[in-house]
Amino acid sequence: MDLTQTLRKAEELWPDKPAVFCGNRIFTYGQFAGRCRRLARAMADMGIGANDKVCIIHPNCHRFLEAYYAAALLGAVLVPVNIRLTPREMAYIAQDSEARFLLADMEYEEAAHVIMKEAAGLNTCLIAGGREPDPYEEALKGQPDGPLLLSGACDDHLAQLYYTSGTTGRPKGVMLSHRNVYIHALMTVAELHLTDADVWLHAAPLFHLADAWATWAITWVGGTHVLARSFRPEEILRLMIDRGITITNMIPTMLNMLINEPEATRQEYPSLRALLSGGAPIAPDVVRRVMETFKCDYIQTYGMTETSPYLTLSILKDHLKKLPSSRQFSFKAKTGRPTMAIDLKVVDQAGAEVPHDGQSVGEIVVRGDIVTRGYWKLPDATAEAIRDGWLYTGDLATVDAEGFVNIVDRKKDMIITGGENVYSTEVEYVLFKHPAVLECAVIGVPHPKWGEAVHAFVVLKEGHKAAEEDIIQFCKERMAHFKAPKSVEFKENLPKTGSNKIAKAQLRERWMSQSGEGT
Repeated sequence: MDLTQTLRKAEELWPDKPAVFCGNRIFTYGQFAGRCRRLARAMADMGIGANDKVCIIHPNCHRFLEAYYAAALLGAVLVPVNIRLTPREMAYIAQDSEARFLLADMEYEEAAHVIMKEAAGLNTCLIAGGREPDPYEEALKGQPDGPLLLSGACDDHLAQLYYTSGTTGRPKGVMLSHRNVYIHALMTVAELHLTDADVWLHAAPLFHLADAWATWAITWVGGTHVLARSFRPEEILRLMIDRGITITNMIPTMLNMLINEPEATRQEYPSLRALLSGGAPIAPDVVRRVMETFKCDYIQTYGMTETSPYLTLSILKDHLKKLPSSRQFSFKAKTGRPTMAIDLKVVDQAGAEVPHDGQSVGEIVVRGDIVTRGYWKLPDATAEAIRDGWLYTGDLATVDAEGFVNIVDRKKDMIITGGENVYSTEVEYVLFKHPAVLECAVIGVPHPKWGEAVHAFVVLKEGHKAAEEDIIQFCKERMAHFKAPKSVEFKENLPKTGSNKIAKAQLRERWMSQSGEGT
C-alpha cells in the first residue's frame, strides 16, 4: 500500500464533496485529485521521478496539500521546509536532502534564488502565486487529467523527509516511509473517530507534523480541509465559526493566544467537537480555560517527528468517564495513554521500566510501525537514538496505574540546582496560574553556589503589571522554594520556532550572550 490510495478512496467515494477551502477557492475531491495528478505530471515533465527529493517552501495553502500527493504519485520524496528559516538555512536542507526540485510561494521568491544558487543539484524551481498568469496554475493547465499515476512506491519507500529544528546542532532529516505515514493516519482515524462529517482546520503549519498528518487521515475519510495561511487569532476564530470546524490540532502557544483573544469568549462554536494540543507541554490552567472557552472535548497529544507523530492521546478510557469531573480533568490534562499503533515504556537509566505510580521519572522509549527507520545520511545519530529496536525520545515522564503518561521535561531542559532535580514544565505550570502572565519559559542558568539556578522569562498580559519579587513569591507560595525562580526576566515576546513552540534554545543562547557566560 502507498499514500496515494487515501486520495483514490476519497475521489471514488466523495467526488462531489468539498475537499478543500483555501481563502476564496473551493475544490471538490474530484477537482482536488485532478489537480494533484496534473501537478505530478508537470513535475514529471520537469524530470522528477521516483525517489527524487522535492523541497517545498510555502505557507498553508491548497498547493501544499497538492504537493504532498503529487510527490506520492510520483514516488518522489517531499521535503517540507520551515518557512521561518533563513535562506541559507533553507539551502542547507535542500543541499543535504539532495533535492532536485523546489516549489516556493511567491513570498519566498528571493529566498528561492539564494537556495537555487547554493544547493548543488537543485536545478528546477516553480514559483507559485503572486503574478498573472500564475506559473503554478500554468504548469497544471498544460497537463491532461486521467487515471491516477502508478508511483511504484510501496510500504518501505521513503515518503517524506522532515528536518528537525536543529536546537542541538545541524538539522537532521527524519525519514518517514509510506507505511509510517499511512499506519499513523489509520490510527488517528480510529482513535479520533474521524469521518466524512469532519471539517479540519489547518491552523498549525503544514511543514510540521503537528498538522501535516491530517493531510492523509482527513482525506482518507472524505473529510474537509480548511486552510489558514497564517496564524492570526481573530481570523482563526472566524474560520472556526464560518467554516463549521469540527476538529483541529494547535500548538499550546496558539491555544493560549486564542483564549486570550477578547472575542473568543463572546462567540459560540456549535460545530466544534474536539480541540487537540500537541508539539509542546501545556499548563493545566491553559487546558481548563480552553475547555471553558470552546465547550468541546479536549485531547492532549504527544509525539515526535520521528514517530509520524502521535505517541499518546489523553482520550479517557470508558470507566474513567464515570469519575467526578475534577478527576476526569486530571487525566485529560496529562500527556495521555499510548495510542494503538505504538509500544511505549518509561525506563530508568538501566533500561528497566519505572513503577506505574505516577511519581517515578524515567525516559520514554517507543517502537512500532510509525517509528522512523532513522536519520538521513546519519548512521551514528540513528544508532544513538534507536537501540535494540526502541527509539529513545529524550523525554522524561511518569506513568500511572491507568497507563497514562505525563511528561515532566525534556532531558536537556531539566535543571539541577543544589543537587535537586527541577522540571522546567512544573515551574511554568505554576507561572501560568499568575493572573498577569501571558507566556513564560523556564531555563537553568549557571550559579556559583547551586550549580544551576531557575530563571524565568515572562511576558505579561496587556494592561497587567507585576514585579520580579511578586512573581518569585507567587511561585514560592505554591511549590518548594528550591523550585521557584531565583530570577525573572520580563520580555515583550518570546522567540518561537517555525511551529510556534517557544524556542528555549534561543533563550539560553541570548542569556549566555548577555551574561558573558558564553565567552
